[in-house]
Amino acid sequence: MSRSQPPTAMVVCPHYLASTAGLNILSQGGNAVDAAIAVQAALAVVYPHMTGLGGDGFWLGYDAHTQQLYGLNGSGRAGAGCDRAVFTRLGLDAIPQRGPQAAITVPGGVSAWEAAHQRFGHLPWADLLQPAIALAERGYPVSPSQAHWTRVNQADLIAYGGASNPFLPGGSAPQAGAQMANLPLAKTLRRLATAGSQDFYQGEIAAELVTYLNGLGGLLSKDDFAHHKTTWVEPIATTYRGYPVCQLPPNTQGFTVLQMLNVLEGFNLHTVGHGTADYYHLLVEATKLAFADRDRWLSDPDFTDIPMAELLSKAYGDRRRARLSMSVAQNYSALEIGGGTTYTAVVDGAGNAASVIQSNYFDFGAAVVPPNLGFPLQNRGSLFSLNPNHPNALEPGKRPFHTLMPGLVLSEGRPHLVLGTMGGEGQPQTQLALLTRILDFGFDPQTAIDLPRWVWGRTWGEASTQLAVESRIPTAVRQALVDRGHQLTVAPAWTSQMGHAHAIQVDTEGLRGGCDLRSDGAIAHL
Repeated sequence: MSRSQPPTAMVVCPHYLASTAGLNILSQGGNAVDAAIAVQAALAVVYPHMTGLGGDGFWLGYDAHTQQLYGLNGSGRAGAGCDRAVFTRLGLDAIPQRGPQAAITVPGGVSAWEAAHQRFGHLPWADLLQPAIALAERGYPVSPSQAHWTRVNQADLIAYGGASNPFLPGGSAPQAGAQMANLPLAKTLRRLATAGSQDFYQGEIAAELVTYLNGLGGLLSKDDFAHHKTTWVEPIATTYRGYPVCQLPPNTQGFTVLQMLNVLEGFNLHTVGHGTADYYHLLVEATKLAFADRDRWLSDPDFTDIPMAELLSKAYGDRRRARLSMSVAQNYSALEIGGGTTYTAVVDGAGNAASVIQSNYFDFGAAVVPPNLGFPLQNRGSLFSLNPNHPNALEPGKRPFHTLMPGLVLSEGRPHLVLGTMGGEGQPQTQLALLTRILDFGFDPQTAIDLPRWVWGRTWGEASTQLAVESRIPTAVRQALVDRGHQLTVAPAWTSQMGHAHAIQVDTEGLRGGCDLRSDGAIAHL
């Protein structure tokens, strides 16, 4: 492709081999949905600590044929036998973060793949899994990220997945760059390619999952898997600087970034200035206001009546803005949240867009790995509260508070920006950084991603609430934030603590992508 011909189709995700898998599907005539499924399957192989068949997934997309947005909630529900009394009898005052009692929600990601394919896919289902199968069978070089998180979780992986765990070749964590295959996962993917997602929920895969989990004292049953269903949802939105900014409704935290934008819209960010102490302070304080509402309301809307119209109204944003001080940091404690997630953006030549995010929740999730299947089960259910008065209180059949939030911005009714990131608490904050940098200040996606970032809260389970900033933020700016009362910690210059953000911008000249250097990803395009 010559430099005078801008890309017409693009894939961005946190691992270069998965981006290549998606590009290959586009080259074969697949559309954005086909490519996104291939990417998610490939990430399950090459980024297994962050995502996989044992996790949940959310889709926010645009169908060029109907010129309509769509939303897909692929999150699982707590099992029928998973109630607060179970944990009381176990003598626990909180749901464990690891082990069989942490895996109490049915993984919904695979079901979401097939639901998206049945409605929008073009290529045969089996074709979409072939790149992942090849990677699992032939092997791939272990990323530094996988090597690190495998070392961190080695004891739990052995405890809940056995010494024959496919992520511990020879019984120990692999070195970065080592060639690694996952034959059990290849076999599972082959079965999915032949039998479809039904096997994951009602067939041999489901039976193997439940048998292994229950052998460890787990709580999910065959009926829990058989009754799982993916839900099509209507996206939610606000306008910011004239652009409709779209997210998915609860049980995700996507509405928080819309609230933040409603607060920020009352400020002239050009007067504030990019990269100033005022800029960072303003965005952090808007975050705190939105998180207070999130922690008050976010739950499964089937169980909680969430006043979403009020929370997203411009009038409510005006009232919240009045509580923001530019000179003093608000004192607010954040929840403890994990961040093992992958985000994928795809735009095809026909104008279809897919903004997709899938996760194990914590790195390797619950660390429960059925050895014959080759993937870990998520621990998303550990976010449930055992307090019956909490909005996210555990109930059988309930979907948990979810951090996953794919984003999409429109211009004249069509995709203008497809964006998202991993990172728990950092997901809405990083999206806010990208949105202000691109829509207010005109940075291209790559520059917006590369600029120094921050995260306020307790992502990755930190002991206390803090504002972590990359060391590339100037010392004088950091000191000005401390002077306003921010509890500041300085992170490395480029750290995955800030998430792995990716974006595709669509404009009259074609596509412009951004891939996070904090990840192992790449931009692949036609």
